[in-house]
Amino acid sequence: MELRHIRTFETVARTLSVTQAARELHYAQSSVSDQVQSLERELGVELLDRTQRRIRLTPQGMVLSEYADRILKLLDEARWAVARPGTEVAVGALETVCLHLLPGVLSRYRSQYPEARVRVVQDNRGELYKAVRRGDLDVCVTFGDPPPDPALRAETLAEEPLVVIAPRDHPLAARGRARLAELAAEPFLATGQGCGFREMYDDAFRGPVPKEPVAEVSSIGTLGACVAAGMGCALLPALAVRAQAERGEVAVVEVDDVDLHTTVTMTWLDRSSANPNLLGLQTVLRKQSGG
Repeated sequence: MELRHIRTFETVARTLSVTQAARELHYAQSSVSDQVQSLERELGVELLDRTQRRIRLTPQGMVLSEYADRILKLLDEARWAVARPGTEVAVGALETVCLHLLPGVLSRYRSQYPEARVRVVQDNRGELYKAVRRGDLDVCVTFGDPPPDPALRAETLAEEPLVVIAPRDHPLAARGRARLAELAAEPFLATGQGCGFREMYDDAFRGPVPKEPVAEVSSIGTLGACVAAGMGCALLPALAVRAQAERGEVAVVEVDDVDLHTTVTMTWLDRSSANPNLLGLQTVLRKQSGG
């Protein structure tokens, strides 16, 4: 069996879609189908049930899917071992985490592991999870839980409260507290659809009539600056607004009647033994996030 055929079959088995597999692997759909059929001819069994509108694995396909996953994990470990993975650890994170959590974590990590080289990647949640799944990143740190994926492992590092920031001269700024109903009447800025921060906003103000933001801003830094300039309020993790609030640029308004929070989560591929430095970084992340 050719390794590329195994990888292609594993992707089809995981996504249950030739189209999605072709997109992930950057193959033509016909190439994906040909590779799976080549495996079927070689093994003398059908791996996919194509009689339904949606692809299903046959019993033989389910068995091979488990072996394919194990083979690819072992290949990842071998690749790391040959490339001396102990010299580098690659960590990805959201913009807010990169700015407010990682600097302390990485400084502490480097003091304990001075020989290790660190590579940091900033991106959105979806791209970070994909990079971890491909093995391009050893670990990523995000808000909220990762999507269900048997190849990924995740651990909650801390709970993070959600707070509202408002312009310094806002009527609610002096009180520092408000009920959700009061806030629902205020103009809010938010990030765009598909962003984790937007999901937090939509969840908080979920109701019969969705509360549409008056502006969508892609960068958390820009969003905070717009709030400081008086454009409206924003709902964000406390970690994201702490520095700006300490500088007196915005006011923090806590929500009285609803428990609003998210989680700080680290996610990694289920092959942690492949890179010894990952274990050290995870230990520092746990300690730093725990206070």
